Parts: sequence; structure tokens; C-alpha cells
Amino acid sequence: MIAIKDRQILIDGKARMILAGEIHYFRLKREEWQDRISKLKEAGCNAVASYVPWLCHEPFEGQIDLEGKTSPELDLGAFIDLCKDNGLYFFVRPGPFIMAEMKNEGLPFWLYTKHPEIMPPSWDGVSVSTRTVDYLAPAFLQESYHWYSAVMKVIAPRLYTRGGNIIAVQLDNEVGMLSWVTNSPDLTANVLEDFARWLHQQHGPALLKQRYSFDLDNALVRDAALRSPAEEYAASLLHDLGYYMRYRFARYVSILRRYAEEFGVTDVPFIINVHGTDAGRGLTFPIGISQLYEAYTQAPGYIAGSDHYLGELQISNFQDLYLINAFMDAVNRPEQPLTSVEFECGDGDYGGSNGNHYDPSTVDFKARMCVAQGNKLLSYYLFSGGINSLLPEPANDGNNRIAFTGERHGFAAPVNPEGELSYSYWPLARVNKAIAAVADKLAIMHEEHDPLTFAFIPDYYMTESKYPASSRMKEIVQNLEENRGRDAWEMLAKGMLLAGYRFGALDVQNKALDQWSTPVLVVPSARYMDGVLQQKLVDYMQAGGHLLLYGELPLFDLEGRPADTLSRHLGLNPAGSRESTHRYFLSLRAEGWVAPRPEVRSYRAHFYGATRGEVLVRAADTNEACGFDIPLGQGRAIVLSAAYPCDVSLVRAILEELGVRAGLNHHDRSNGIFMTTTATESGERLLHILNLDGFDKEIHITEKEQPLLGGRSLQLRRKEGMMLPLNLSIGAMRIVYSTAEILGRTETALKFRLTQPQDIIAIAGPQKVALSQDYDVELQGGVQIITSLKPAVLSDQLTLYLEA
Repeated sequence: MIAIKDRQILIDGKARMILAGEIHYFRLKREEWQDRISKLKEAGCNAVASYVPWLCHEPFEGQIDLEGKTSPELDLGAFIDLCKDNGLYFFVRPGPFIMAEMKNEGLPFWLYTKHPEIMPPSWDGVSVSTRTVDYLAPAFLQESYHWYSAVMKVIAPRLYTRGGNIIAVQLDNEVGMLSWVTNSPDLTANVLEDFARWLHQQHGPALLKQRYSFDLDNALVRDAALRSPAEEYAASLLHDLGYYMRYRFARYVSILRRYAEEFGVTDVPFIINVHGTDAGRGLTFPIGISQLYEAYTQAPGYIAGSDHYLGELQISNFQDLYLINAFMDAVNRPEQPLTSVEFECGDGDYGGSNGNHYDPSTVDFKARMCVAQGNKLLSYYLFSGGINSLLPEPANDGNNRIAFTGERHGFAAPVNPEGELSYSYWPLARVNKAIAAVADKLAIMHEEHDPLTFAFIPDYYMTESKYPASSRMKEIVQNLEENRGRDAWEMLAKGMLLAGYRFGALDVQNKALDQWSTPVLVVPSARYMDGVLQQKLVDYMQAGGHLLLYGELPLFDLEGRPADTLSRHLGLNPAGSRESTHRYFLSLRAEGWVAPRPEVRSYRAHFYGATRGEVLVRAADTNEACGFDIPLGQGRAIVLSAAYPCDVSLVRAILEELGVRAGLNHHDRSNGIFMTTTATESGERLLHILNLDGFDKEIHITEKEQPLLGGRSLQLRRKEGMMLPLNLSIGAMRIVYSTAEILGRTETALKFRLTQPQDIIAIAGPQKVALSQDYDVELQGGVQIITSLKPAVLSDQLTLYLEA
């Protein structure tokens, strides 16, 4: 039985950690399958994932080959069965869309020839530049039903619940991504007719007439007006079209699930993957969440999985991954665990041209952060490269292959197309083994949080479809983009993490907000914010909540109508803004309780006149105010309305003033350290640490001002991550603390990865640690203190033997 409950993945009633690797069977010779599977097992994975390309299995209409009749490598069932024979779970991804650098994103060529109407026009009636389709076009749904009827016959009998090894099925792939990245919403006649019906359901006749001045029931007029919107209703369309597309994606996913269930796929989770990273950053990732969260929260039985491509995790972007996970958790249903179904691995040389090599710490850091935040499934993409075969019928498109990457595919993978191991294979294997050693604990653990929360506003990311000729749409979207992400992420989120704060996120738009569960709320704010949400924030503060607002105070709702509830209650009146230029060097001066502090440069500031409270930040030369501390009811707001650089001490000072201290501290002035903790309900814990910098550090860690690790200092080597046990039970033994990381355990031995010049392991319990030349054992107050005699730099593994 497969179940998702309490943010866990349960297999036969036991919580599991799933570590999968993507192997494309169709890009390998059949005789190569076992080699790649063996290398995946040796890397510590317990599952295989793969797309199933419709393009390859039905290149000619009506001639579906899923048994390898035309090519041996197309025997999908045989590959899944081979994985089962190797003791591996399977995560199957049958499309219809798969992307994977395939031609037509994995759809057959004949589909477009037979049904040209499924190819959408977009703004101004121009054909979309990608090979996306109208998901709900009757012809596309009919052909998808036909594809599912075939592929699910292979999948259904191999479900884990029927004695097989398939534990999850993905529905489509990155739904809505192609229209977003090209700013080309699907605007077929079918879509616009359905959109008009939806508008009638959402708005009464009088309101609908106010919002749209043309006849929505006249198809000719309507289609032209919606594809080339006038300024008078552009803002209304931005809002309505965004909500409609989310409703449409949810319908599409629901239909695919119904098809799968009709053909016997039941009692396993259906996974929806979420796209959105760009150029090594996660700033746009919440667009994917905004597009799809209605699809994967519409009913039980779904799991959302992130696709993230952030490259190296460094001090410049580590907060992005943390917020990606926090935001996904914020919109998940209570039972849904965090997962990542395209977890970037490999060396980063995606072009195969020696243009990039990630640091070996890359996959290690990202895996450690994700499991620390509660991810229960990581699927490494792409684990093994392969070969793009020739199409059975030439496309005369330059290479005539199934994909556009050339003959070789997956150049950057830990296992290259020829089956050779890259340098990136070994860090992946090492972190997998570290996770596997405590997998039973991680599978039931949750991240511990300090009493503060980062706000997530899904509608702030409903910006993927904007008419290029509309200045109204451009103004709203540009302001949201300026305020929702970069500055707040790089100042507040990064500063909070570097200051030792552990925090989650809250969907403040759709979920309850109260001062008891959320004592301190951090809100990135734009000039536009829904009036209902503004009132919610006011009510929160009046009841005693504390707010840290960064960015602009909202003056309009998300359609540009005046809405200044928040600023009025705070007593802040707009007083202009300034930006730096090559001749004007905007600088900020701290005052009040945040002073003394050096004057700093800024590229933008928004100024307000305060009718009460205390000014905290001013423009250095004009004294215009852009930082405030304002009481409201029983609560309080601290407002920073300027782009302030990441000052960890300032972030800490503000949050402590609002009443929340970081539980963890390391007291290292160089920063560059990420720390958090995970715990079980019974109090077993792991301390997760990343040294993001390329130099060694020595730190002392305290929790609530009490020393951890017996007060011992910790040496952090450059670019090193570790999971250290705190009060962790292993059989009858309990590891009180350890500076070494658990690598494995049996009934008679505990294996550790050493991290220090002299590691210390403190163990309580009835069983005694046997003497050894590799370590000393001393009894202190009923606790066995084991001191390693092996410096980690010379030999990083230590085995403690337990007496019978």
C-alpha cells in the first residue's frame, strides 16, 4: 500500500525516503540497462524514474510499440521489471508532454498534422513559437486518452499495490511552462469560448459589462478583443485570464487522472511537477507554484514535485532553494510531503563543450538542504545520459533524431552517455549514503522553526501572460516583479538564514492568519495588493501580530484600482521615490534604535510621511523617510521601503525588536553558514550545517544560548555539509551528540564519517562500546564519550563496535 499522510510517504505503513535517479531506457541499448541500474544502486538510490515518450512509442498513428517489437529498447515493461528484479522502486512519467529535450516535447509528429487546430494562436492571433497545444482541445484529449489506454496497460499491472514496483505516476510534465516562458497564452477559439463561459460564472452580468465593454457572446468580436486587448480592460484581463488558466490546468490534470484511473492506475500518488527556476536563480519559481497549486491541491492523492536547476548552491543563491521549498510547503495540503522530481545533478556542462563545471559540493548541498526542509523524495535528473536515436521517418530538421541535443544526450549526467562515471557521481553517492543511514529518521522528521514566517502571495506571481502592447499590464507586472523577489529574498530571506533563523512560509492570500500561530510575519510588498489581503494584515496587527514589511506600501489592488487600506492604518502617506543613477548616489542613513550604523548605498527608495511611530531610515542627503517602526492596535509594523543591502546584524536587530530571537547561533562573523534542525515527535533530532564558503571555519554552536555538541568547537571544512545527530536513538542506544556523521549501523556496530581533527561521539544506553585502537572510551555521568584517534583529514571513516 502506498499512502501520503502527515507530509510523509508511507509504503506498507512505514515512512520512507525515496532517492531516485532518472534513466531513459529509450536512450540506451537494452544490454546497457543493467549496467546503468547497477551504477544507480551503487550510488545509493532505491528507485528509478523515467519518462515514457509518446513520440518514440507511437511514431506512426495507430502503431504503438510498448513491447520492443520495432526496437528492443522500447520494451517499457521489461525495463520496469528489470528495476524490480534489482530491488528498486519505479517512478513513471508517461506524459503526454515530457519535454526532456525531445522534438515536439515528446508528442508524435502525426498529432500536429492530423489536428492542426490544437496548435494555439496567442496575442494578436500570432501562432505560438513552441510546440505546445491547447490542453483541453477535444482532439488532443481524445488522442491523449488513446495514448493512456495503451501505456497504462503496461503501468497498471506493475503498480506496487499489485505486486510490482511502481510507486508513483506523473501526469503530464511542467503544465503551463511553455506558454509562460514565451508569454504566449493559449488563445484558441476553444479556449476563448470556455473562458467566456467561465467569466459569466465568475461575474454577474452588470459587473461583467463594467469589466469588458464588448460582447463576450459574439465569438468573432470576443476572440479579436481578447487576443488584442484594449487598455480599458487590460488590467481586468490580466487578473481574469490568470485565474482562468489556473482553473484550466486543474481541469486538465483532473481529466488525465480520470483517464489513468479508468485504465487501472489507482492507489498510488499522482505527481504534478512544478517548473520555474531560471539562470541559476529561483526568483521566478513561484510562478510555477502559482500556476499549478490548484491542480495538485484540488483533491487527495496528488503530490507536487519541484523541478529546480540552480547550479551551484552558494551564498548568492542558497536562500532561493530554501524559499522554493518553503513556498511549496505553504500551499500543500496537510498530507502532502515536499518532493523534487527533477533534482539537478551532474557537472553542469549541459552543452558538452567544457563550458561549465559545478563545484563537487553542488548536489551534496542541495540534497542536504532539501531533506532538512522535509523533502521525502528526491529524483536526480538526469542520472544517466544516453543516445538520441534517429526518427523512423526523417523530419528534415537538421538532425532527424528524436531530440534536438544531437546524438549524445545527458552530457552533464553523473553517468555519461557511454556509461562512464563523472566526478559528480561520487558526491551524489556520498550524500545518498549519508541520507540512507538515517533515512528512517528523516522520513518522519520535520524542520523545526523559530516563531516567524515568510509570507507567500500566489497572485504576486500570476504574471506569466501579459499583452506586450499594454502599458497597464506592463506597469502592474513590472512593479510586482521588482518587489516580490530579488530584494526581499536577498535582504530578508538571506539575512534571516545567515542569522540562524529557521522559518516556514504561509500562503497569506488563502490561509488563516493569526498572531498566535504566526507571531512575526515577513511580507515582501508591492505597490499593488488585493484589498482583502491588506485588511487581513491590518486585522492581524491590531490583534497583536508583528509585521516586517519590505518594499512598497500598496496603494492599489491587483487590477490597479485605488486600495490603500494598509498604508492608511499605518499612517504612512506617499512622498515620492528616488533611484540611483551614474551621477546620483542614493544613500541611506539609519537612525533611532537601529543606529548607529554606517551609511549605505541603495539603488531605489520609496518615501512616506509618517503621522506616528518612529523613523528608522532616511535618505542621507534629503532626510526623506523610508524606514519606520509603527504601532498598530496591539501589534506593530516595521517597514523598510528601500532596497537595503543584506545586513545580517540589521535583520537580527529588527527581528529581535519584534520579539523573536534565532534559536541557533554560531557566532562566526564571516557568515556563509546555513544551519537548521529536524526533529521527530519524540524529540530525536539532526543538526544540518552547510559551509557555503570556499574556506575553512571554526565555530561554536549554541541553541537558545546553551552550547550544543558538549560545548566543543566545530571545524567546518570548505564547502562541506553535515548532518549531526542530537538525542538520536539507534536500537537501545542513544547518540546524545556527535561531531561525526552517521554512515551506517548494524546490531553490532555504528559507522561514522569523521569531520574533525578529533571527533567526539557521546552515547547513552545499556550497551557498551568495545575498546579499539581507533578510539578512546571514557564514561562521564552514565554517558560514553568516544574520542576518535583518527584525524578526518587522513581517514574519514570510523566504526564503533558494540559489545554483545
